[in-house]
Amino acid sequence: MRTIKIKKTKFLEVVLISISVLFPISVNSYAQDQTQTSPNYRQELRKVIAEKEEFLPQELDSYVRYMPSRGAGSQSGKIGITDSAAEYSYEIKAFGELPIQFAVGSRYIGIENSTAVKLPAHLTSTVFGVETTLPFFNFDKTYLTIGVAPSFFSDNWNFRTSSFSLMQRYFLIYQPTDKWVFVCGVEYNPRFRDPVSPILGFIYKPNDRLAFNIVPESPEVSYLLNDKLTVFIQGDSTSNEYRVTKDNLKNVVLNYNEMHLGAGIRCKGNKNITGSFTAGGVFNRTIKYRQDSLGKVTVKNGFYTELSLVVTL
Repeated sequence: MRTIKIKKTKFLEVVLISISVLFPISVNSYAQDQTQTSPNYRQELRKVIAEKEEFLPQELDSYVRYMPSRGAGSQSGKIGITDSAAEYSYEIKAFGELPIQFAVGSRYIGIENSTAVKLPAHLTSTVFGVETTLPFFNFDKTYLTIGVAPSFFSDNWNFRTSSFSLMQRYFLIYQPTDKWVFVCGVEYNPRFRDPVSPILGFIYKPNDRLAFNIVPESPEVSYLLNDKLTVFIQGDSTSNEYRVTKDNLKNVVLNYNEMHLGAGIRCKGNKNITGSFTAGGVFNRTIKYRQDSLGKVTVKNGFYTELSLVVTL
């Protein structure tokens, strides 16, 4: 335990020194002058940015989504999907106020395939991330988030260099009032065919009950019924590339795409546990190899159900 703690401290020192060199005025201002007024942002599973009412140093976020078998476009056979993921995050306050979040997450996509196109039985990903949000120089109510996530996308939980990608994201947060937050930036994945993706969104809270959290990759509109229950409409999108084995070919690129739209209810059991149930439609689904000759499956629109659980410590 002591050895692990020392390694984390050394890594953290490198991160803080780099930030202080790049943004010396911002870090000092944040630590000394904005103790009471700075917002509390952090990432969540499937969300680029989330607002937190209080500092919660540890969080376990997980979900299981089931999509029954549906036909595969113009070809015979069906595709069924079970998608599950979990992420553990740990946040510290450097200099007493600068939030730095460390996270490790994994995702498993099980595929039931009876089409003529040979697909992996499952797709896997593992992500290790570090992210921080700090004031953007001397711009009022403007913050910069920097995130780096060494990641592995494969079909068998391997950690080979062929499945490695250094995912990065950089975006600005502008909060002109307590009701509005605007987000603008980019996400960069050097191993994807389209390596740069825009990050655009906003959070609007007209009152204490209604919230429009329109941020990638999981926008949501929610309404607080009472202290325990929240109803919501939620979207979700996935577009990832995995290095897989097909026949005798290794490190073949397989692209997985899907979109969701559903409604659900979220229940806060106590201060530390929140669960939710969501149901809706899934559409724009394709599973295809980057090399067209290896095959492509277009899955028909269907239905999904999802259970999620968030535990904070």
